[in-house]
Amino acid sequence: MIPARVEISHRTIIFTVIVALFIWFLYTIRTILLAILIASILMFALNPLVVSLERKRIPRSIAILILFIIMLLAISGIIAAIVPPLVDQSKSLIDQLPIIIERFGGLQIDQRVVIDQLGSIPKNIARIIIGTFSNLIAVFTLLVVTYYLLSERANLHRYLVFLFGSDKTEEKAEEFVNRLEHEIGGWVRGQFALMVIIGLMSYVGLRILGVSYALPLSILAGILEIIPNIGPTVSTIPAVLVALTTSPITALATVALFFLIQQFENNLIVPKVMQKTTGVKPLVTIIALMIGAKLAGILGAILAIPGYLILRTIVQEIYDSDRFRKT
Repeated sequence: MIPARVEISHRTIIFTVIVALFIWFLYTIRTILLAILIASILMFALNPLVVSLERKRIPRSIAILILFIIMLLAISGIIAAIVPPLVDQSKSLIDQLPIIIERFGGLQIDQRVVIDQLGSIPKNIARIIIGTFSNLIAVFTLLVVTYYLLSERANLHRYLVFLFGSDKTEEKAEEFVNRLEHEIGGWVRGQFALMVIIGLMSYVGLRILGVSYALPLSILAGILEIIPNIGPTVSTIPAVLVALTTSPITALATVALFFLIQQFENNLIVPKVMQKTTGVKPLVTIIALMIGAKLAGILGAILAIPGYLILRTIVQEIYDSDRFRKT
């Protein structure tokens, strides 16, 4: 019996090589693509504010700069409100920790050993928070890309005409961009609502427990809410350190408080808020977060929902286009 021969044409080989090179190219520039995705999300989130300033006869370029300045001032103010109290409270904790441990367990602790082991905590806390903004070149590049995307927002639909059929192409492209902006804007509003809710819940709970610096700690909890699952856990650490300066019982109560908030958040708040603001069902939200975290870690989890919204809008638009219907 003669074995069957499988013939592969030159076109198939060339096509396979081109696809492989294209995939390799996308993988090589993945960080650039990620930066463009983040800049696009910022553009869709900020454009409605820019338009509202334009209606007040403020030039678009000036309106964008005003928003950037407000954002930078807000971030600087939040850092100034959070870092010094946490550093001071950490120093106080180091001084009182031997006494706290002796009260709690009846153990004799050499204070010099504790100071040697934990003396770097204030520096580490400040380093972790400030380290987020250490790569100034990347942040500046991201802002520049966002600025130009906002400047070109009116012409963005002209770059996307390949997604649509020939009939009223630019009008359909404009509708697509507006829909995408509405979806991403809904996610931003939902994320902001989550940050406010978690911040308020943390503030009320910390005030009831009598934990010092409840306001900066609750602000930190609200900000870290943008990092699903991991953010609330990280925000527990400084709150517990501060609570330890009061008593070990207060620290345990603080752990219980943040645990309850996290459970309430994961099982009720996040799915319901995202469903209301973005139309994404709770199960899809959870699956998207899991996939994003698996693919790109913390950043992937943060961008999971907006990435899903962008992909859903693109697929829906292609499916509804005349070109797809003709095939």
